[in-house]
Amino acid sequence: MEIKEFIENFADQFDETDISELKPETEFKELDEWSSLIALSVIAMVDEEYDVAIKGDDIRNSTTIEDLFNAVKAKA
Repeated sequence: MEIKEFIENFADQFDETDISELKPETEFKELDEWSSLIALSVIAMVDEEYDVAIKGDDIRNSTTIEDLFNAVKAKA
């Protein structure tokens, strides 16, 4: 599992946010487009792409995309 691939999959959940704005250190909850619906999409994407079940707490406890990536990686 690579962070670059994770960011690409993460970016696919957004309609208006360009992938160039997303880096490992991006604080994703600060993005204009971030919403609870996108959070649910991210949970579904992680389950589908990585066969890992994350919860809302994992998202709440993550600040950056890298934090979330590390949470997923720890459960993989």
